[in-house]
Amino acid sequence: MRRNTLLAMALGLLINPAQAAERLISVGGAVSEWLVALGGEQHLVAVDSTSRHPLSLTALPNVGYQRNLTAEGILALQPDALIGTEEMGPPPVLAQLKGAGVNLYTLSSAPSLPTLEANLAQLGALLGREAEAQAQYQAFQAQLAQLEQQLSQQSSQPGVLLLLSHAGGNPMVAGTDTAGDWLIKLAGGHNLASHEGYKPMTSEALLALAPQVLVVTDRALTGAKARAALLEQQPALAATPAGLAQRLPVIDPTLLVGGVSPRVPKAVAELAQAFYPALQLPSSTLAGSAP
Repeated sequence: MRRNTLLAMALGLLINPAQAAERLISVGGAVSEWLVALGGEQHLVAVDSTSRHPLSLTALPNVGYQRNLTAEGILALQPDALIGTEEMGPPPVLAQLKGAGVNLYTLSSAPSLPTLEANLAQLGALLGREAEAQAQYQAFQAQLAQLEQQLSQQSSQPGVLLLLSHAGGNPMVAGTDTAGDWLIKLAGGHNLASHEGYKPMTSEALLALAPQVLVVTDRALTGAKARAALLEQQPALAATPAGLAQRLPVIDPTLLVGGVSPRVPKAVAELAQAFYPALQLPSSTLAGSAP
């Protein structure tokens, strides 16, 4: 009873106290991760398919992919609130949920520090953990600032492409205004893709760009299996400078959807190590601060 009362008081900052939420559904991996980091996991009754971290979230009911939600499955769980980003949908389903009395909270998925700070402030208010939210943001910012300082000493940037590998087709490549582009820049790389958003590129186009590093992400595979699958689907990539030097770091695809994850500093540090093999990073930087 005391726990519910405290949460109701905190939620009064954002919604009517009479409508205070005790049962939350989180849509978007980053949102779910931050809710856990701020101590809100006990209030989660379901998550979406991109919410895979921490592992404990996979034991919760799954409401499907964030862009393809269904009202029936969500309403069956009797949530008080649905929390996600503007990536969640479709809009008619959201309207149906709102009409059924479910409070909707839409955060921004834009990959930037100001956006993260604003999102954490809202989540902190939602959970009554404003101080913890501010501390989490400061720690996140400090890790990136430390890495930026180390990267500033590098003389040149490697040319990088980030590929979303999908069986049976050309890989999608992260262009400008994407989370992939943001991660590449944070890690000290130069994104060779000049198009906006994610677009497919042929092997010939990828070869012409001559990337020094190919960042690989696969929805189903990880590590060496993801690299092997990409080269099997696109054997021409083995002839790129990245393929010849075996500079094909793999990242988790959930880092690219649903906003800025608390795992970003660790992922960026690992990418920086792949971009600059001689870079000496402290173990604390590579360990990260994921929940």
